[in-house]
Amino acid sequence: QVQLVESGGGLVQAGGPLRLSCAASGRAFRAYAVGWFRQAPGKEREFVAAMRWSPIYADSVKGRFTISRDNAKYTVYLQMNSLKPEDTGVYVCAARAAYGGSLISVNEYDYWGQGTQVTVSS
Repeated sequence: QVQLVESGGGLVQAGGPLRLSCAASGRAFRAYAVGWFRQAPGKEREFVAAMRWSPIYADSVKGRFTISRDNAKYTVYLQMNSLKPEDTGVYVCAARAAYGGSLISVNEYDYWGQGTQVTVSS
Protein backbone atom coordinates (compact mmCIF):
# COMPACT_ATOMS: atom_id res chain seq x y z
CA GLN A 1 0.00 0.00 0.00
CA VAL A 2 1.13 3.51 -0.84
CA GLN A 3 -0.15 6.59 0.93
CA LEU A 4 0.29 10.09 -0.47
CA VAL A 5 -0.07 13.31 1.52
CA GLU A 6 0.07 16.75 -0.11
CA SER A 7 1.04 19.98 1.59
CA GLY A 8 2.03 23.54 0.74
CA GLY A 9 -1.19 24.93 -0.66
CA GLY A 10 -2.53 28.34 0.25
CA LEU A 11 -3.51 31.78 -0.96
CA VAL A 12 -1.10 33.64 -3.22
CA GLN A 13 -1.28 36.74 -5.41
CA ALA A 14 -1.06 36.44 -9.16
CA GLY A 15 2.54 36.32 -10.29
CA GLY A 16 3.76 34.77 -7.08
CA PRO A 17 5.34 31.39 -6.37
CA LEU A 18 4.21 28.40 -4.37
CA ARG A 19 5.75 24.99 -3.79
CA LEU A 20 3.68 21.90 -3.19
CA SER A 21 4.98 18.70 -1.63
CA CYS A 22 3.71 15.14 -1.81
CA ALA A 23 5.08 12.77 0.81
CA ALA A 24 4.80 9.06 0.04
CA SER A 25 5.17 5.86 2.02
CA GLY A 26 7.15 2.79 0.97
CA ARG A 27 10.54 2.45 -0.69
CA ALA A 28 8.95 1.04 -3.87
CA PHE A 29 7.71 4.57 -4.52
CA ARG A 30 11.18 5.43 -5.79
CA ALA A 31 10.45 3.53 -9.01
CA TYR A 32 6.87 4.74 -9.46
CA ALA A 33 5.72 7.34 -11.90
CA VAL A 34 4.23 10.37 -10.16
CA GLY A 35 1.81 13.00 -11.36
CA TRP A 36 0.11 16.19 -10.31
CA PHE A 37 -3.49 16.95 -11.25
CA ARG A 38 -5.80 19.80 -10.36
CA GLN A 39 -9.52 20.41 -10.26
CA ALA A 40 -11.37 23.71 -10.17
CA PRO A 41 -15.04 24.05 -9.19
CA GLY A 42 -17.28 23.03 -12.06
CA LYS A 43 -14.42 21.54 -14.07
CA GLU A 44 -12.96 18.11 -14.66
CA ARG A 45 -9.72 17.03 -13.06
CA GLU A 46 -6.89 17.96 -15.39
CA PHE A 47 -3.29 16.91 -15.84
CA VAL A 48 -0.60 19.32 -14.66
CA ALA A 49 2.76 17.52 -14.59
CA ALA A 50 4.24 14.04 -14.25
CA MET A 51 7.50 12.12 -14.27
CA ARG A 52 9.19 8.84 -13.68
CA TRP A 53 12.67 9.68 -14.94
CA SER A 54 11.91 12.71 -17.10
CA PRO A 55 9.24 15.40 -16.59
CA ILE A 56 6.28 16.19 -18.81
CA TYR A 57 3.93 19.15 -18.48
CA ALA A 58 0.57 20.40 -19.59
CA ASP A 59 0.90 23.19 -22.13
CA SER A 60 -0.87 25.57 -19.76
CA VAL A 61 1.90 25.32 -17.15
CA LYS A 62 4.97 24.65 -19.28
CA GLY A 63 7.74 27.10 -18.44
CA ARG A 64 6.11 28.09 -15.16
CA PHE A 65 5.88 24.86 -13.15
CA THR A 66 8.61 22.36 -12.33
CA ILE A 67 8.09 18.83 -11.06
CA SER A 68 10.89 17.11 -9.19
CA ARG A 69 11.44 14.29 -6.73
CA ASP A 70 13.73 13.45 -3.87
CA ASN A 71 13.64 9.68 -3.65
CA ALA A 72 15.74 9.63 -0.49
CA LYS A 73 12.88 11.50 1.20
CA TYR A 74 10.09 9.72 -0.69
CA THR A 75 8.80 13.15 -1.70
CA VAL A 76 7.62 14.78 -4.92
CA TYR A 77 7.53 18.54 -5.42
CA LEU A 78 5.70 20.92 -7.69
CA GLN A 79 7.31 24.34 -7.88
CA MET A 80 4.81 26.83 -9.28
CA ASN A 81 5.95 30.25 -10.48
CA SER A 82 4.17 33.13 -12.19
CA LEU A 83 0.84 31.90 -10.90
CA LYS A 84 -2.37 32.97 -12.60
CA PRO A 85 -5.94 33.05 -11.27
CA GLU A 86 -6.80 30.19 -13.62
CA ASP A 87 -4.30 28.03 -11.73
CA THR A 88 -6.70 28.00 -8.78
CA GLY A 89 -7.91 24.57 -7.74
CA VAL A 90 -7.36 21.55 -5.58
CA TYR A 91 -4.00 20.00 -6.43
CA VAL A 92 -3.67 16.26 -6.03
CA CYS A 93 -0.65 14.00 -6.39
CA ALA A 94 -0.83 10.47 -7.75
CA ALA A 95 1.46 7.48 -8.29
CA ARG A 96 1.63 4.61 -10.78
CA ALA A 97 3.62 1.41 -10.21
CA ALA A 98 3.61 -0.12 -13.70
CA TYR A 99 5.68 1.08 -16.62
CA GLY A 100 4.09 2.29 -19.82
CA GLY A 101 0.75 3.95 -20.27
CA SER A 102 0.01 7.63 -20.66
CA LEU A 103 1.03 9.64 -17.63
CA ILE A 104 -1.33 12.47 -18.53
CA SER A 105 -4.38 10.27 -17.95
CA VAL A 106 -6.16 10.05 -14.61
CA ASN A 107 -6.97 6.41 -15.35
CA GLU A 108 -3.31 5.36 -15.37
CA TYR A 109 -2.68 6.00 -11.68
CA ASP A 110 -3.06 3.57 -8.79
CA TYR A 111 -2.72 5.82 -5.75
CA TRP A 112 -4.06 9.27 -4.95
CA GLY A 113 -3.62 11.84 -2.22
CA GLN A 114 -6.36 13.92 -0.65
CA GLY A 115 -5.34 17.19 -2.28
CA THR A 116 -4.32 20.67 -1.19
CA GLN A 117 -6.09 23.90 -2.09
CA VAL A 118 -4.30 26.54 -4.15
CA THR A 119 -6.00 29.90 -4.58
CA VAL A 120 -4.50 32.60 -6.78
CA SER A 121 -5.95 36.07 -6.34
CA SER A 122 -5.93 38.81 -8.96
